[in-house]
Amino acid sequence: MLQKKRRLPFRYLEPAFFAGLLDDPLLFLRIRPLRRALLFDCGQITHLAKRVVKAIDTVFITHAHMDHIMGIPTLVRHHHASPRPLDIFGPPGIAERIYHLLMGYDWNLSEPNWFTLRVHEVTQEQIFHFSFAGPEGFASHFDGQEPRRGREIWSCRYAAVEAELLDHKLTVLAFRIQEKPHFAVDPRLLEQHGLLPGDWIRELKKRVWKRSAETRVVPRRAAEIPHGETLDDPDRLYAAIRADLPCSSIGYLCDVGWTAENIARIEKLLSKVTLLCADCSFLAADVEKARNSYHLCTSDLNDLTLRLAPRYLLPMHLSKSYLYRTADLYQELQPPRETTVLALPKHLVPAPLMVQDVEGWLRSTDVE
Repeated sequence: MLQKKRRLPFRYLEPAFFAGLLDDPLLFLRIRPLRRALLFDCGQITHLAKRVVKAIDTVFITHAHMDHIMGIPTLVRHHHASPRPLDIFGPPGIAERIYHLLMGYDWNLSEPNWFTLRVHEVTQEQIFHFSFAGPEGFASHFDGQEPRRGREIWSCRYAAVEAELLDHKLTVLAFRIQEKPHFAVDPRLLEQHGLLPGDWIRELKKRVWKRSAETRVVPRRAAEIPHGETLDDPDRLYAAIRADLPCSSIGYLCDVGWTAENIARIEKLLSKVTLLCADCSFLAADVEKARNSYHLCTSDLNDLTLRLAPRYLLPMHLSKSYLYRTADLYQELQPPRETTVLALPKHLVPAPLMVQDVEGWLRSTDVE
């Protein structure tokens, strides 16, 4: 049965999941006004079009297991000739892992216009900064450290990314991506202040949202004023008529153990996210496998969705041992009535070639 096409309730963010249920998880998040993108985890990415990869300017890595980091060299290959830097955020030790990935190649033909890879290690108390300069053959530099102030590790005008450290028999990161408030006016507040809708609201937006100093804001009032009235404090006016609308958010949770400490931290970070992208590696009958490998099973995810109450749930990263049982995952998930489960196909990564796919060409004796 074909699923009805859904439009998720995001204003600035445009999420796309470039993996199937059994593939390496890849959450691609386009920030529409910037025409740039964030990538969460970076396993196998060779199936992504170059123009998709080129749009990425920041990558967030949960941990350095191969299926979450092996795509970094491909990312470098598509970006290296551009002077625009690329940022990578990850858990403690991520800079050393990326250094060894880069040093597995020869860079004797590096050029002055190559990009710099900036790596940021997120710990509980600090963020450590490193850079790998392309013009220097990606030589490693330590660029200092700064104290963490709250959970936020990255921000732009339209969204912010928060991180929490969790346990997967090593330190992993979970992420919350939060849209920032957008310009919105409450019609009821307009009426309360004796104001009428009009072009002046567009001018107010330019002044308070786009910070255009040249814009004059002349409110249109219910009672006519002979020569109009220019407002000298547009920020105060906007605060008086602003609509208090909720902002959408995305949670990204991959490869964590079902422990009391993890659960408490997950609840604080991801409560009431709009879309929860969550690891669900095992079915309920294999709960012991989940416990031993520090992954989640379907019963864990059912418990978690009750606690977090997401509007949408995207289960991901199912163990490849269930290749012919993927439907069982969706049968075992029992989220709250308010939560909609989004289903993935088994694979989005193209199937590998077999010998028989090319043997006709290999045996051909025709020469044109």
